[in-house]
Amino acid sequence: MGISVGVLDHFNIRTRKLADTVRFYEDILGLEKGDRPNFAFPGAWMYSEGKAVVHLVDISPTAEPQKPDSGVVHHVAFVSRGFAAMKARLQSKGMAFDSRQVPGGDLWQIFINDPNGVMIELNYEAAREQGAGTAPTERADDIGMR
Repeated sequence: MGISVGVLDHFNIRTRKLADTVRFYEDILGLEKGDRPNFAFPGAWMYSEGKAVVHLVDISPTAEPQKPDSGVVHHVAFVSRGFAAMKARLQSKGMAFDSRQVPGGDLWQIFINDPNGVMIELNYEAAREQGAGTAPTERADDIGMR
């Protein structure tokens, strides 16, 4: 039997901007706020396709300082569908984003930042996105260098 770490289950954000963060994940990414265990601290769980993929913890009632950025986490990536529709959604909401093609052309990506400075990477398998318009520009610079 081989070893596997599996796939991303969820990521957690500790925020003083709970309402703004919930709104971002709902309005911008299309996640849904859903059931959450009755923890002794406030927060929210955001769902994609029935799975709680983003856990939010509201630290505003505490003395814990809000990190000014995402700390050592550079970005969090989602396997996504609907490249052209997501670009249209982001444009309609006035949301700044960067789209690109991974060198070699097999993967298209969209990068956006949430209200806490967490970079979100949306990955689209190019073969599944045919008919979605033109591919984003393949660029020499790498978002991972920022």
